[in-house]
Amino acid sequence: MTESSQAKTSEVTDETYLDSYVKHLEQRIRGLERERRSIETEYMRLEREVQNLRSEFNRLTSPPLIEATLVDLLSDGRAVVRSSTGPRFVVNVSGFVNRAELRPGTRVALNQRTFNVVEVLPSRKDPLVLGMEVDERPSVTYEDIGGLEEQISEIRETVELPLLKPELFEKVGVEPPHGVLLYGPPGTGKTLVARAVAHESKATFIRLIGSELVQKFIGEGARMVREMFELAREKAPSIVFIDEIDAIAASRMSTSTSGDREVHRTMMQLLAELDGFDPRGNIKILAATNRPDILDRALLRPGRFDRLIEFPMPDVAARRAIFMIHTRRMNLSKDVDINKMAEQAEGATGADIKSICTEAGMNAIREGREQVTASDFQRALSKVLSTVRDQPRSDAMFW
Repeated sequence: MTESSQAKTSEVTDETYLDSYVKHLEQRIRGLERERRSIETEYMRLEREVQNLRSEFNRLTSPPLIEATLVDLLSDGRAVVRSSTGPRFVVNVSGFVNRAELRPGTRVALNQRTFNVVEVLPSRKDPLVLGMEVDERPSVTYEDIGGLEEQISEIRETVELPLLKPELFEKVGVEPPHGVLLYGPPGTGKTLVARAVAHESKATFIRLIGSELVQKFIGEGARMVREMFELAREKAPSIVFIDEIDAIAASRMSTSTSGDREVHRTMMQLLAELDGFDPRGNIKILAATNRPDILDRALLRPGRFDRLIEFPMPDVAARRAIFMIHTRRMNLSKDVDINKMAEQAEGATGADIKSICTEAGMNAIREGREQVTASDFQRALSKVLSTVRDQPRSDAMFW
C-alpha cells in the first residue's frame, strides 16, 4: 500500500471516529437534558410539598378563634357581635371578609387577641333541616293541574301576588293572609298546587312532613322549627310547605303524656314563628292536612293560618280535565273516550286518575303495543277503582 492510500485510510478512520464520538456526545447531552428536566420536576414537587407543610404548620400553630354571632353592622364599617360566652363587642371587620355575607344572625370567627371578625362560619343547622326537600324552582306549573281553578285563583292572590307585587297591598292599605291552610281528602292536589305556586312566583320551595318535627328529646322539635325558618330566610323569596301539619298541631287536651307536651312545645314554637312574620315579606307559609277537624284553634286564628282553602273531591268536569292532562303525552287510539272515562271514574281523586292512566299504559306495554286503547283504560279503571271503593271515605272528618 502506498503512502497516499494509507493517508486516505487514516483520514476516513478519523472521520468515522469523530462522527461516532459526536453522536455519543449528542446522546449524552440528550440524556443530561432529560435528567435536568426530571430534577426540575422533582424540585417543583418538593417545593409544593414544602409550601403545603409550611401552611399546615402555620395553621396548626395559629391561635384558636372565638365563635360569635353577628348582631348588627354599623355605618362606620364596624360590627356588633355576641360571643359564645354571652357578652357583646363592637369590633372591626377584616378586609379579607366578604361583607356581602355579613348579615344579622351570621356565625363568624373572631381573632382571640383583637376580637376582629376574620372569617364567616357556615350556618349551624340540624342535618335534618338541611336535608329537607329544597327545590330552587319546582317544575310543576298551573297547566299540570286540572279541575282546581277556584283553588288556584285563591292561592295566587294570597301567596303569589304578595311575593311578586307587594306594592299593590301597600297602595290599598291591606295585609295579605299570614298563612294558608290547604285541606281536603288525600290525593286532591294540595301538594301539587303548592309546588305550582312556588314555580310561578320564582320562589324556593321548602317542603317537610309534620311528623319530621316530632323528636325524641325535649326542645329538639322547637329548635328544628327555628332553624327551618332561618333556612327560609336565607333562601328567600321562599315558600315553606308543611304537609300533614296535624301531626304537630292537634288540639291540646287537659290530660296529656310527656310526649304530647313535647309535640305541643313544637307547635307553640311554630305559632311564635308565624306571629313574627311580616305578611308582606318574601316568605310565605303553606300547610296541608286531611284532618282539619282535629287542628288546634290557636293555629287557625287570624294572623296565623287565616286563609283556609278546601280541595274537594273532583266532579265530572274536573275529572275530565285531569284525564286530559295525564293523557296528553300518551299515544291513544281513536276509540278512547275521555268523557266516558270521566263519568265512570266517580269517587276517584286526581292521584287515582293518574294511577289509572299509568296502569292503562302498562297494559299496552305488557301486550307489546305502542297505542293505548279503550280496553286498556277499562281494565285500569276496574283495577284502581275497586281498590278505591273498598276504602271508605267519609266526609264526616272534613268541614
